[in-house]
Amino acid sequence: MTPIISEAEWKIMRLLWRKSPQAAYDLIQQLSEREDWHPNTIKTMLARLLRKKAVSARKYKNLFLYEPLVSEEECIQAESQSLLDRLFDGSVKPLLVHFARAQKLSKKDLEELRQILEGKEKK
Repeated sequence: MTPIISEAEWKIMRLLWRKSPQAAYDLIQQLSEREDWHPNTIKTMLARLLRKKAVSARKYKNLFLYEPLVSEEECIQAESQSLLDRLFDGSVKPLLVHFARAQKLSKKDLEELRQILEGKEKK
């Protein structure tokens, strides 16, 4: 089962999906610049991701190297399903209707959606 990760944990995971393994020090350095987070906050989130089995850690000399155990696609799928279940009772149609009405979709966007939906219909 794919773990559900928090919005803050996504920021760590994105760094690891782009490049891994990474030392906690490197993650702290990158996130401290962007997020103004204390190093202990980042270490706590890494510990949570370890407990959720979203990342692994292995000791290398005096460092811990972290790498993802789940892919970005798996996490997007889990989050998407969670959103569908919570807000749209698991149905895709109301989600699409909501976004089609709430967002300005270009003709190109609409055509792309139409092609995707027609491709699904043929299967």
